[in-house]
Amino acid sequence: MPFIPHTDAETASMLGAIGASDIDSLFDEIPPQLRIAGLPGVGPGFPEAGITRLMIERAERDGRPLCFIGAGSYDHYIPAAVWEVATRGEFYSAYTPYQAEASQGTLQLIYEYQSMMASLTGLDVSNASMYDGATAFAEACLMAVRANRKTRARRVLTTRALAPVYRDVARMMLAGQGIELVELPLGEGRTDLAALGNVENHEFAALAIPQPAFLGTLEAVDELTDWAHARNMLVIAVCNPLMLALLKPPRQWGSAGADIACGEGQPLGIPMSSGGPYFGFLVCREPLVRQMPGRIVGRTVDIEGKPGFTLTLQAREQHIRRSKATSNICTNQGLMVTAATIFMSMVGAEGIRRMAAASHANTRALVAALTRLPGVRLAFPVFGHEAVLQLPRPAAEVVSAMSARRILAGFDLAPDYPELGNALLVCATEMRTAEDIDRYTDALGSVLAAGRAA
Repeated sequence: MPFIPHTDAETASMLGAIGASDIDSLFDEIPPQLRIAGLPGVGPGFPEAGITRLMIERAERDGRPLCFIGAGSYDHYIPAAVWEVATRGEFYSAYTPYQAEASQGTLQLIYEYQSMMASLTGLDVSNASMYDGATAFAEACLMAVRANRKTRARRVLTTRALAPVYRDVARMMLAGQGIELVELPLGEGRTDLAALGNVENHEFAALAIPQPAFLGTLEAVDELTDWAHARNMLVIAVCNPLMLALLKPPRQWGSAGADIACGEGQPLGIPMSSGGPYFGFLVCREPLVRQMPGRIVGRTVDIEGKPGFTLTLQAREQHIRRSKATSNICTNQGLMVTAATIFMSMVGAEGIRRMAAASHANTRALVAALTRLPGVRLAFPVFGHEAVLQLPRPAAEVVSAMSARRILAGFDLAPDYPELGNALLVCATEMRTAEDIDRYTDALGSVLAAGRAA
């Protein structure tokens, strides 16, 4: 962020206004023994040009490897204008729009974001927003337990087809409130429908269904949704928002639709950035809105009849409800939501659909090329824009060898899904070209041949 420092005269004026003699006197409450004269190994400050050069040099060390990793963070195209607008000072420095009269631009942007997410999922109300996809899922579980009046069960049913990090984060957040996360086993890369009979006699507040599943497969959402509703469960849809442009929206699942939708918003204009910051989205049916954490912006009119925007609900705010707050996560990732709103506005519904379709087509082309190599086969035949490949060598070894060739080959599934053997989760978004796929195929062929020779 560009920064203009204070002049000596401005600093002296500010110190005079508060009656301080110098900057050091502002910190006189810190005991001398806790102060340090400097930081070992840290040199003097750089000028702006020096810092820029240093950061460019360090970024160039990483290079630009070809990325075929998905697993929750995706290399999608982001129009240059998205972050050019999002990093304007009006958005970049804004945070919480508590004063509606001074925050109309931010409030309108959040309102537009909410409208777009409601349209994308088919549900009624969106908040703005959550910390990331994993915490959004955990919050959806907490919300479902509070909102389901048909049962007092403090258990949520999910599946091993849901992303491992989502399950880990949710289990950590739910445990403090005495809520259990129960997992259904895998069957052909997605929820094992035959295992539903094993939980028939147990009560659950909700069933969480990923779509697509973490392994790229597509869930039987209609059957699972109707099964859950018949047993007084709410249904939580955990979705990839970009793929919703191709897949049935949560509102149309089964005969009545899902009740809550959540997921990771990173595919909507947020760079991968070594893992963050991202944002989580959370959408629900209107009857559940009072249990939704986070801010909700509404459109209204002022006393002169002019349209305006204001915070309608902010039930989670701990400074208002403290221990009774629906959530104690204190960031709505406003800048990420700003970028996502600009992204969706610029790309449009048709553009998002084309990105999703191209990602699916590229992944199919990648799978077709790789499975022609000896010993490589597709684990599950139906997939979205990610697929699981089974290799003749441990995936960790392949990933390491491919990295040396400047290719990020995919996500090693062995730590989370050891039953799949030497399995690799691969993804080819719309950013990958036919030449990229050829380069990956040639490199993988060389790595596997070297392994056979060894």
